[in-house]
Amino acid sequence: MTKKKETQLVEREKPNLMEDQFPHDEPPRITFDGPAIEIMDGKKYEIDLTKIKDRDIHITDTTFRDGQQARAPYTIQQMLQLYDLLAQLSGPHGVIRNTELFVYSRKDREAVTKFLERGYDFPKVTGWIRAEEADLHMVASVGIKETGMLTSCSDYHIYWKLKKNRAGALEHYTRMVREALNKGIRPRCHLEDVTRADIDGFVVPLVQAYERISEEVPEDMKVKIRLCDTMGFGVNYPGATLPRSVPKLILKMIHDCGIPSSRLEWHGHNDFHRVFVNGTTAWLYGADGLNCTLVGIGERTGNPPLEGAIFEYIGLKGGMCGIDTSVITDIAHYYRSIGTRISVRYPFVGDDFHKTRAGIHAGGLAADERIYSIFDTKKLLKRPSEIMITDKSGSEGVSLWVNNYLGLHGKNCLGRTKMVKIMRWVADQYDVHGRLTSISDREMAELVKQYLPKEFEKAEKEGRLTYVHHDE
Repeated sequence: MTKKKETQLVEREKPNLMEDQFPHDEPPRITFDGPAIEIMDGKKYEIDLTKIKDRDIHITDTTFRDGQQARAPYTIQQMLQLYDLLAQLSGPHGVIRNTELFVYSRKDREAVTKFLERGYDFPKVTGWIRAEEADLHMVASVGIKETGMLTSCSDYHIYWKLKKNRAGALEHYTRMVREALNKGIRPRCHLEDVTRADIDGFVVPLVQAYERISEEVPEDMKVKIRLCDTMGFGVNYPGATLPRSVPKLILKMIHDCGIPSSRLEWHGHNDFHRVFVNGTTAWLYGADGLNCTLVGIGERTGNPPLEGAIFEYIGLKGGMCGIDTSVITDIAHYYRSIGTRISVRYPFVGDDFHKTRAGIHAGGLAADERIYSIFDTKKLLKRPSEIMITDKSGSEGVSLWVNNYLGLHGKNCLGRTKMVKIMRWVADQYDVHGRLTSISDREMAELVKQYLPKEFEKAEKEGRLTYVHHDE
């Protein structure tokens, strides 16, 4: 039995808050102290994860393509409003590199025209089509210079949907890639259902064929590759086998096909709750592009949430990179204004993501916001930490709510004895009346006005009331 190493307790005069990783006024940092190791085809690959700070990782958007397939159609004005918000969120370095639109209907083409008229550097406007000549003509007609092209690669699709064999599919796809290049359109080949495909038997030969074509054209026209985890089968576990292994799929593209990170992108779905971790794993292992949608809205279970990718990007880069994350809250408000329902527990944008109901958490927040707040949500998302009062809030929760509402902090806070009547009213709601819902902010404000009239009037006069009253 191996002898355990004895580790001595280290006492400190001041707490070690590890602020290099948890700065609070910015999203937490993601740091690495060693390489990722993957064994593939008998070879050992070591990926230096620290280099991601220097790589041009970025986000691509499919809100108006995959996102359109999962909700009621947007109006053109709604699309333009969201596109404006995406451009604001993209920041000075264009972290949201492009967005893609359909081109099939008159409305689709009108939207493309209006997007192009905006003249934004980022996100650039790209298309999405099937690998068909008629579709290419539509892309060319609206002036798009890059388009996604559906090149399904699993036998499920090749034999059953397309009614072809592998040789026929490869010939058709490569011919359409050449057609696109001849029209001055850069193709971005979407390898649909890649996590159920025969990687060495079809995918690698297909991508190698694409790369041979790329050798004939300038750098800004070389074929891009999007790996599409269409059914959400991808996994990020070390040692997982192909075709489901995200790390091995990325390594295959880079080392066996010669695709550089700058032309490699990941597109995933959330059928097995893996969409975000698979996407960020693709970033780490060498795909520069991560395809996302706003609020994760996409076919069936959705795509990687773009707002989550923004925070992950900042965490990996180790700084804000000029990004105004508060635009994410503007996006959430706009979605709600057009009737889109967002789960109240959805990170960063849900109604309750920054609220606590637990008394023990409220006590921690009262001592220091950093104890139970992921970061400064008021600064980064224009949403300060809030308390929701329930039967689990206890005296600590009620006390924190009242003091926050009155704008009282530190030594100026009211003691709990001042709030006994409010606390009793809350307790009776659950113990006596059997209430099953939370106490709304409006109800709490009325209680303060009733039982602490002098304190309420003074706070109102001095402009210290901080909560927006609303019904839960």
